[in-house]
Amino acid sequence: MNWISQTIAVTGVTLRSIGQRLGSSAVAVVGIAGVVIVFTAVFSIAEGFRAAMRGTGDPQTAIVLRSGSDTEMTSGLSGDSARLITEAPGIEQGPDGPHASPELFVIVGHPMKRTGRDANVPLRGLSPAALKVRPAFRIVEGRMFQTGTNEIVVGRAASQQFNNLSVGSTVRWGESSWQVVGMFDAGGSVAESEIWCDARVLQPAYRRGNSYQSVYARLQSADSLQQFKDALTSDPRLNVTVIREPDYYAQQSEVLQLIITRIGYAIAVLMGLGAIFGAVNTMYSAVAARTREIATLRALGFSSGPVVVSVLVEAVMLSLLGGLIGGGLAWAAFDGYQTATMNWQSFSQVAFAFAVTPALLLQGLIYAVIMGLVGGLLPAIRAARLPVVTALRQL
Repeated sequence: MNWISQTIAVTGVTLRSIGQRLGSSAVAVVGIAGVVIVFTAVFSIAEGFRAAMRGTGDPQTAIVLRSGSDTEMTSGLSGDSARLITEAPGIEQGPDGPHASPELFVIVGHPMKRTGRDANVPLRGLSPAALKVRPAFRIVEGRMFQTGTNEIVVGRAASQQFNNLSVGSTVRWGESSWQVVGMFDAGGSVAESEIWCDARVLQPAYRRGNSYQSVYARLQSADSLQQFKDALTSDPRLNVTVIREPDYYAQQSEVLQLIITRIGYAIAVLMGLGAIFGAVNTMYSAVAARTREIATLRALGFSSGPVVVSVLVEAVMLSLLGGLIGGGLAWAAFDGYQTATMNWQSFSQVAFAFAVTPALLLQGLIYAVIMGLVGGLLPAIRAARLPVVTALRQL
């Protein structure tokens, strides 16, 4: 109990004296806040992209690709294969037939609003049953395109990120001109980064003949996937792979997440080292300013342990303050910020919003505390080893 009471007493004196060292303490707080801002901002990109991709898809929807393909861009299905897929058991049926949509996926160049430079925009050709497969879809402005015409509807995110995609505008891609007749919402999913048109019109525009790249099928239930998959993979006329829609889009986020995570940790470590050196200097200054105080306490019988704890507590308190400030500024500046980036698996632009999540803010605080502990350790040891006689000569 004597050690605990000494620790509480010394720590209390230390914290009350921070006001006398505002300049050096502020340097440490600002340094750690800067690291937490960058740490949070970089990882909020990965969180936002992951949320956009993983939030896409319905467990009751399956995607059929050519066997060996991991994206629609590398897949290819003939018209006959697409027809066989739509006739397979396990697909939800309606008065108008099976709820399955053979689709074409191409990339078009279109200028971004922020830079004016061309970026890869996904243009998707749909079949008539496409809206039955996507129950979350809704038109929020204008109307749906008419079958057999050069009309397109654009996702809300695509309209925000790219030039000249408002309702009523006309654009030219491939060998055709296209008129924007509507804007759609898809529940914040990655589909809102796309532009949709009639697949039968898109095929001749890009000289694709009677071919598709994928088939989106609405299953009778989420448990019907295995029945549907078995029917397709056992058919000798087909060479396809079947994947549940949420799983497909989750896989699409893996490459970019890996890139951002590695870059983020590299930046965080480099900046963290700088912040640690700043904390070391700050705490050495604090120990130097309290030399006589520490010596007096040691002369009065206080052990070295409470002195070490008091210095570390000060370092942690400053780092926590820096972490809170940095996290708050990062949340205010970046949470919900709309941007677009390349999906390195489909080579198309995906619009998404930065996501500063509570878990990410907690990670930033933990990182701040680690920087504070590491930065305060050497000064704390120096304070504990300070010769009492030498220090008392400064009185």
